[in-house]
Amino acid sequence: QVQLVESGGGLVQAGGSLRLSCAASGRTFSGYDMGWFRQAPGKEREFVAAISRSAGSTIYADSVKGRFTISRDNAKNMMYLQMNSLKPEDTAVYYCAAASTLNLGILTKRIAYNYWGQGTQVTVSS
Repeated sequence: QVQLVESGGGLVQAGGSLRLSCAASGRTFSGYDMGWFRQAPGKEREFVAAISRSAGSTIYADSVKGRFTISRDNAKNMMYLQMNSLKPEDTAVYYCAAASTLNLGILTKRIAYNYWGQGTQVTVSS
């Protein structure tokens, strides 16, 4: 089992920045690829970014590429999402997730992930 807890969400004006954190506990954090997803009201949960267990590979959704940066610190059992140039359409609940798959190609899919956090709200005002 892996327990995941997100933090760092809040209300920010368009153009601003936020840094989300995901704290992991339980089984060895470095044994999991990690991802961020988000869900806006009335919409399906969508992929935002993913990072391999060694942090050697990252993947981004086109909608956030160039604005968001995913990172992790395996020594601290932490993952981060630095969000810059935020837009109102980035408003959503953001979830971190852990995947035991060895197939990086499916990290954009929800089905790849074994564990999920409870989410943190990000609201971007125009």
